[in-house]
Amino acid sequence: MSEPITLEKIIRKFPERFNAEQGKGLQAVFQFLLNDSEAFHLVIKDEACVSEYGEHPDPDITLIMDESTFMQVISGELDGMSAFMKGQLRAEGNVMLATRLGKLFSRSQ
Repeated sequence: MSEPITLEKIIRKFPERFNAEQGKGLQAVFQFLLNDSEAFHLVIKDEACVSEYGEHPDPDITLIMDESTFMQVISGELDGMSAFMKGQLRAEGNVMLATRLGKLFSRSQ
């Protein structure tokens, strides 16, 4: 039986699931502020991705939501744009970067 999908597991797996081809030439910091959980950020540069807990001093985009919304978007149950339109997700900064997130990471387990 596979282990349950947890926030910690997702954060740890971001670098493995990073699609370097889609990230070519991209330098960006994605900050995730989860209202009911620990903040984390992704640093993408030189066709690599690093995930770290905490708040980055200068993110390019900040995505604000609760952990449940984040888990639904990551799993594909909820479209990020739908979450945004319903007010479940707020974005601050370079919101165009948010549209690239889906392409930057593979969804496979």
